[in-house]
Amino acid sequence: MQINLLVEGGSMKPGPALSQKLGPLGLNANQVIQKVNEATKGFAGMKVPVELDINTTTKEISVKVFSPPVSELLRKELGAAKGSGAQAKVKIGNMSIEQIILIAKMKKDNLLSRDLKAAVREVVGTCTSLGILIESKTPTEIQREIEQGKYDKEIKSESTNTSAEKKAELDKYYSNVKAAQEKMLKQEEAAKTEAAAAATAEKAPAAGEKKEAAPAADKKADKKPADKKGK
Repeated sequence: MQINLLVEGGSMKPGPALSQKLGPLGLNANQVIQKVNEATKGFAGMKVPVELDINTTTKEISVKVFSPPVSELLRKELGAAKGSGAQAKVKIGNMSIEQIILIAKMKKDNLLSRDLKAAVREVVGTCTSLGILIESKTPTEIQREIEQGKYDKEIKSESTNTSAEKKAELDKYYSNVKAAQEKMLKQEEAAKTEAAAAATAEKAPAAGEKKEAAPAADKKADKKPADKKGK
């Protein structure tokens, strides 16, 4: 029997879904989790695909760990907790082409790419959805440059080392991008706050303005019948 999971490397937690699968087999979920965590501890901080191969007769379990998804490897390489929620205007990092080649080499056998250059293009495509710059450019620009052959030398030589000088330049560029992003986000937040305040003020009555009193209902004067004189 096989069970496929996507777990947090080295820190899988108990859950009802796993217990429901293991319970009928008479297996202890905590022991299985311990075994998975031991097998995936090298991928701490990343989501890792895992396959449990269970012998239902002997109760023996083997854990097969697959390479993490490209998005997880990119985040790990950058040291980013998550991708951008607004890729068009918020970037989470600036990578070198050598870093992209490194991840492409790690994932090449799991990708549909026919060669390393195609694998690099796939990795660059994932950078778009995460909000990652490459060589201080957008992934779209890098895709175009790959097609033009600009990085053929690095790809053919499978270069995966980024020089300290180049890394410093990329970090400096991203530092300026990040500062501009933070300024923009603060301005947007201030504009939202101002708009909300203006909307609230518009609904509220102006200072000193009194509500128009409702017209008083006509009251009929209480009249007592006139005394009749005489009988």
